[in-house]
Amino acid sequence: MTDKYAVIGNPIDFSKSPFIHMSFASSTQQDIEYTKILGPLGGFKEAVDQFRKAGGRGINITAPFKLDAFQYASKRSPAAELAGAANALSFAGDEVIAENFDGVGLVRDVVHNLKHQLKNKRVLLLGAGGAARGALLPFLFEAPELLVIANRTLSKAQELNRIAEKNKTQQTQVSALPFSELAGMQFDVIFNATSASLRNELPAIPATVFRPESLAYELAYAKGLTPFLQLAKSSGVTHLADGVGMLAEQAAEAFAWWRGVRPDTSEVIRALTVPLN
Repeated sequence: MTDKYAVIGNPIDFSKSPFIHMSFASSTQQDIEYTKILGPLGGFKEAVDQFRKAGGRGINITAPFKLDAFQYASKRSPAAELAGAANALSFAGDEVIAENFDGVGLVRDVVHNLKHQLKNKRVLLLGAGGAARGALLPFLFEAPELLVIANRTLSKAQELNRIAEKNKTQQTQVSALPFSELAGMQFDVIFNATSASLRNELPAIPATVFRPESLAYELAYAKGLTPFLQLAKSSGVTHLADGVGMLAEQAAEAFAWWRGVRPDTSEVIRALTVPLN
């Protein structure tokens, strides 16, 4: 029997999840159906209840329902607990298990696909919202030399820094800074996890954080050369990436969690890549 999965969000038309998961199903010979659900604002629980009653086995969650999904679950993974949000649910009888694969998907894209190690590197994480929270533990597992969490509102960065202090290895230094105090510092890998690029804006960071050999990684995807990536490029950076690989890798993690087989992501990444020029 064909197993049912879906992605829920609002808006949802833009979602690439059905293409990604059906591509994975084809390559791994899995018999699934994968659809989009436009979740009514304030009606997440009812929409998911209906999907479960119709035989749904699992669901991906996109904005604005990641917090709703976290609260809906009866059991939550450590990654979901740390992020305070879920991007995937699995249904087993009455049990609803929440996961968050955003961070592990991001790290796999950087280390496996882009061949940039984080171990013993100087890493700058811009932003302290849900995306940054989800990335925190996977970053620390890679044991960078330094992880700086920078945010416009310092208190939010400090909150993540306290979590990082409890979970880091001895060789990793962590700190929280406002954007204004990044002047004079340089990094090997710079992640933009702020929402600025969604508004076509630039985080208020100095261009001096980049070195020509740095990796500049924009978590937003399919936006082309965002203001953040433009700043990196104008600073001489040649290693530029957006979040399409992260999108594919977190989807592959969810697919493997549901189906027990991990698909190759290379064809999906090729199909979805937008040139950064």
